[in-house]
Amino acid sequence: MAFIKISEQPSLYNDLEKKSVREILEDINTEDQKVALAVQKAIPQIEKLVNLIVPRMKQGGRIFYMGAGTSGRLGVLDASEIPPTFGMPPTLVIGLIAGGDTALRNPVENAEDDTRRGWEELIERNITDKDTVIGIAASGTTPYVIGAMQKAREHGILTGCITSNPDSPMAAEADVPIEMVVGPEYVTGSSRMKSGTGQKMILNMITTSVMIQLGRVKGNKMVNMQLSNQKLVDRGTRMIVEELGLDYGKAKALLLMHGSVKKAVDAYRGK
Repeated sequence: MAFIKISEQPSLYNDLEKKSVREILEDINTEDQKVALAVQKAIPQIEKLVNLIVPRMKQGGRIFYMGAGTSGRLGVLDASEIPPTFGMPPTLVIGLIAGGDTALRNPVENAEDDTRRGWEELIERNITDKDTVIGIAASGTTPYVIGAMQKAREHGILTGCITSNPDSPMAAEADVPIEMVVGPEYVTGSSRMKSGTGQKMILNMITTSVMIQLGRVKGNKMVNMQLSNQKLVDRGTRMIVEELGLDYGKAKALLLMHGSVKKAVDAYRGK
């Protein structure tokens, strides 16, 4: 079956520069509404990947996201939000971007074309067969990602990927390929739009469901979140008030003493 880059096909809209701002916004919104439906169709693949990740992480495994450009930035973003949201160390979900941290703000010439660098970066981080490598690329053709995934599979490491094109070279290197077909972008080939939105949704789904399975959420609350600002201290205090029936002052003192909602509640209950 021939590989067709749906994400690179011409926009369904023409003469964008002649449209009013309202028309542009409504057209983009129309396209964005297709993203959630495309992600919904990929849920069986997302579920399969999560179910393979959880037991690995329970044994000390990690998730590595790998991408270039927008895809790489979204992987780094999702990884960076795990410690404050779930109170996990920053070493458990790691985002790697072609070109390194410089590429978060500036394009790094030819970085994504290096087929060896991705695996070298994984080796530098002592990757093992308990870990999971998830490639992120709208096109499904990024050499930096594909090279790393090939080597990972050779070493018996679980691989997944998120792409906007079915039957891509990247998907061929994934044990569990997640293919969300969002269709052509509003600005032809601008994969930071629908493809990026879909990637963000799927990354949220993967890490949130994994963290819930690992016991980092209680009820529906972020009981392990880091208390890194006053807003979060207030939120945690109100969780303790609701859970234990204490007054606000006592709840806040308990929270600050123990450092997380879960530890505070457990200590109060004598666990």
